[in-house]
Amino acid sequence: MDDQASLLTSEQRLILARLAELAVPADDFPSAADTGAVAFVERVVTVDRPDWGPRVMRALEVAGVEPVLDKVLADVDGAWLVHLVVQGFYAGDGHLPGAYGNRPPAWTMVGWQPDRAGTWKSAGTELTITPRSALGDRYDCVIIGSGAGGGAAAQVLAESGRSVLVVETGRYPSTASLTHDHLRNPRSVAGLPAVTDPDPQGRPRVSVVDGEPRVVLPPDAGWSNNAFTVGGGTRVYGAQAWRFVPRDFAMASTYGVPEGSGLADWPISYADLEPYYSLAEQRFGVSGGGVDPWHEARSIPLPMPPLPRPGPARRLAAAAERLGWGTLDVPLLINSVSYQGRSGCVQCGQCVGFACPVEAKSGTHNTALPAALATGRCTLVTETTAERLVTDGGGRVTGVALVAAENGRSWRRTVDCAEVVVAAGATETPRLLLNSAHDREPHGLGNNHDQVGRYLQAHVYAGAVGLFDDEVVDLVGPGASIATCDFRHGNDAIVGGGMLANEFVPTPAASYDYLTAAGLIPPAGAAGKQAMRHAARRMLRVVGPIQEVSSAESRVGVDRGVTDRFGNPVAMISGSIHPEDVRAQAYMSEKARQWLAEAGAVRTAVAGVSNTRQASGGQHQAGSCRMGDDPARSVTDPYGRVWGHENVRIADGSVHVTNGGVNPVLTILAGSLRIASHLAGTPL
Repeated sequence: MDDQASLLTSEQRLILARLAELAVPADDFPSAADTGAVAFVERVVTVDRPDWGPRVMRALEVAGVEPVLDKVLADVDGAWLVHLVVQGFYAGDGHLPGAYGNRPPAWTMVGWQPDRAGTWKSAGTELTITPRSALGDRYDCVIIGSGAGGGAAAQVLAESGRSVLVVETGRYPSTASLTHDHLRNPRSVAGLPAVTDPDPQGRPRVSVVDGEPRVVLPPDAGWSNNAFTVGGGTRVYGAQAWRFVPRDFAMASTYGVPEGSGLADWPISYADLEPYYSLAEQRFGVSGGGVDPWHEARSIPLPMPPLPRPGPARRLAAAAERLGWGTLDVPLLINSVSYQGRSGCVQCGQCVGFACPVEAKSGTHNTALPAALATGRCTLVTETTAERLVTDGGGRVTGVALVAAENGRSWRRTVDCAEVVVAAGATETPRLLLNSAHDREPHGLGNNHDQVGRYLQAHVYAGAVGLFDDEVVDLVGPGASIATCDFRHGNDAIVGGGMLANEFVPTPAASYDYLTAAGLIPPAGAAGKQAMRHAARRMLRVVGPIQEVSSAESRVGVDRGVTDRFGNPVAMISGSIHPEDVRAQAYMSEKARQWLAEAGAVRTAVAGVSNTRQASGGQHQAGSCRMGDDPARSVTDPYGRVWGHENVRIADGSVHVTNGGVNPVLTILAGSLRIASHLAGTPL
């Protein structure tokens, strides 16, 4: 507990221990109480989430001195605490966290291990990070963000001869620190801060649901989190490398504009982006095979073959063939063989949400940024935030104001530059523009037409869970290996559609969440423990994102009444998903259920309806500064230039007009390469 005093009294610890014994009782394997539940919850409320203290206290009051499990589960806070305790049990928290040599009993019980083949090694890419005290006064270009968009742009611009400063809010944690914790990572739903969440208490946002604003923190639903670290989301993502297809760039022309939506065509076509897709696939390294039925064959073949299909993929392939559906190997930004000096994938069971222990997963931290730094013209600074773009009396951007925490105080510095590339993600990019208001643009830089922050979208997910009579999980990673793209378009009475693929190898804690959310196992008690033991290796998920139609009211604004640690107004996320998105989700979820049933699942459950009362965001966030041909209806031109600012470009998912029915990272990489190449004067 980091030597911090616990909030719990001795009596409360006793009640918690009794409740943990009921939640996961002892049998052939220890109980949650025996394996550290009390210490786990104490750590949560003293270190991870001090703001949860009152809720834990109330749940313990409900439990009473002699807890009755059914009574506790009938209470909202009580059920929440039970769920937290069981999550901790299956995550192995309290069992020397991070020490995989000591397998937690829960992992042994469900037959799970992270490194089935025993091939992990301690790998990591060394990067030169410049201390703030050594920053120059001026750079040719300042790039804000080091993820897919920022990292790709840094390489292009540094190699063009420019001096480049890359500003990253997050740290550069070790690979080891990003490969062990099943609850404190950016893909967990436990609500605990991830290693990739810098200063989680000092970076709130405001989430508006049904018109009611509430302050949320990075691990909370509604914050729309993505990883804040060198490499951004590419450090810990699942690395699915799909192309958008021609119809994705012309959704309004293809389907019309549903009432209440902001559906529009891109100002560029698939043909405009195709050479940059090919460049991204070669430069960053994509493995896979097969052709998506909605786009023609690539102009340059993928550089690596697909990874071998594990057992679940072979089962799903046979089922799809019986259904008459086409399938293909999922394209992945993961080396299937050694490529560009990095190892091939060892197919461990921890990919999405974790850093790759052998650096087989391609992120900007091990591709574009090392290349940019190798030029000698790129500088990388971490744990530093751009708080506003600085303008001169004529409104021209002349620099970037930086802020950081240093020795308990706020450090501030303005760096001058000729050009700015903003790639901070679809929430922080519009926040930066809005917080950069000046006399000539009082509502925010580039926001004279009230377009900054509008049309926020991400991906509503469709899918289903299936339980099988026999064990189907073989723990061979990365998991997502087979997909059907038959339903990306051409679905009766549905706007767009999406891709469906088998899920990544789930951790035991994730399996517990999937099974309980689907109602396939009890949430706690002896029956729940026994059901989890039986089901964890008999469960498969088929999931995929759907194409959202977006609306002008789904947006990122700023709340000037709520500030971050440095006194800057925080992002406010408001709006809702469109009814067409709900219909598409239901349609695709039923397809996922059919696939699992044909594969032999004896019980199935489809994904629940997404929360229609709040905007879509999170890992695939996009669209809040979309590109266009008309300044009155967009934020940038087709090359990412902010209208009215020739020297400011946006190179992340913010510029996406629509977000496809697939993971968007390859499109962000390709789009950034196109935008940066245009800036450098070296277009393909």
